[in-house]
Order: sequence, then C-alpha cells, then structure tokens
Amino acid sequence: MKETQASHTVNVKTESIASAEISKVAVTAIGITAGIIGIWAVACMVAGIANSGGPVGLVSNLFKAILG
Repeated sequence: MKETQASHTVNVKTESIASAEISKVAVTAIGITAGIIGIWAVACMVAGIANSGGPVGLVSNLFKAILG
C-alpha cells in the first residue's frame, strides 16, 4: 500500500511540473503575440500620420470619416 502512495505522489509532482511548464509557454506565447500586435499598431499609426500629412491631418481625416 505504501508503494502505491509513493508512486501516486511522484505522478502528482510530475503533473504539477508539467502544468507549470505549459503555463510558462502559454504566458510567453501570449506576451509575444501582444508585442507583435503592439508593433503593428504603432506601424499603422505612423503610416496614417505619414499619409495624412501629419498628426493634425490624421485627426482631421478621422473626423471627416466619422461624420461623412
């Protein structure tokens, strides 16, 4: 009976370690994805400012697009 308990304890520890590693990988993947989205957003804003003739033109064009 003691052997079964010892074996069960080892399995629980192994599952705990595996679960922690999976969590680390998931958090890293989410962080990388968020970083890529952030870089893309900045690139889009820079392109919008460049195409509108500056930040004032960007805001002006935004209001024109919303109001029609």
